[in-house]
Amino acid sequence: MFKGIYTALITPFANGKVDEKAFQSFVEWQVKEGVQGLVPCGTTGESPTLSHDEHNRVIDLCIEVAKGRAHVMAGTGSNSTDEAIMTTRHAEKAGADSALVVAPYYNKPTQEGLFRHFKAIHDATKIPIVIYNIPGRSGVNITDDTLARLAELPRINGLKDATGDLARPCILRSKIKKKSIDLLSGEDMTAVAFNASGGVGCISVSSNIAPRACAEVQSACLSGDYARALALHDALVPLHNVMFCETSPGPVKFAAALLGKCKPEVRLPLVEPGEDSKKHITEVLKKLRLL
Repeated sequence: MFKGIYTALITPFANGKVDEKAFQSFVEWQVKEGVQGLVPCGTTGESPTLSHDEHNRVIDLCIEVAKGRAHVMAGTGSNSTDEAIMTTRHAEKAGADSALVVAPYYNKPTQEGLFRHFKAIHDATKIPIVIYNIPGRSGVNITDDTLARLAELPRINGLKDATGDLARPCILRSKIKKKSIDLLSGEDMTAVAFNASGGVGCISVSSNIAPRACAEVQSACLSGDYARALALHDALVPLHNVMFCETSPGPVKFAAALLGKCKPEVRLPLVEPGEDSKKHITEVLKKLRLL
């Protein structure tokens, strides 16, 4: 169900408000550059700083532009189960193809609490769900056993894993009996190795800046040409690295601004990258001939 490159979309701001025109133009560019999927309102989209109305509106704007040309995986997670259900229901009604649901942050639930959280969202909706495991942000890791247990639910169809643990896809393939759950890397730098271990795609930060190049990496993986995938990936390593020179999405927002796609504006408590980082980002984009 989920294969290839999915862009974890930035959310452009202008004077403190969502820049709807810039966002829709950015989504159109992503589609034309050949990405398979679009992920509005994820970590890179600064979802924790969006109001409920803004969150729903950004999802609507993405679906409006995509028009079935790319899969829309709407970010709908929250540390409140009821809120996650509400947002997932909106995405489903709006026409999203799937929902990306992050592990509840700050609360630090037990593994049983995590299972019940995702099951409650699953049972309250009818949309395919991709679980998002990112302990570095959420403060809790969904264990392999819990993921295998969740995979038995009929509409838990994917996992985005941002741990960088390359043993995870191997272990999960041995534990998950259901054939239809797709494993997606949530980290650009290890995406090719993740695919070689059983993954089928990547939810990417770097594809905000180099969508076509990132799509080509994933296409090579899916065709089984890992020599080509590695060569293409190696060329993008400086970009993957600099996108996290400071807290994301500060660097990727600045890079997108250099491309003329949006303003570099982020919302507090996030801030724009420092001058040294801005210089580094600019140098990398020039070296890769993106500028």
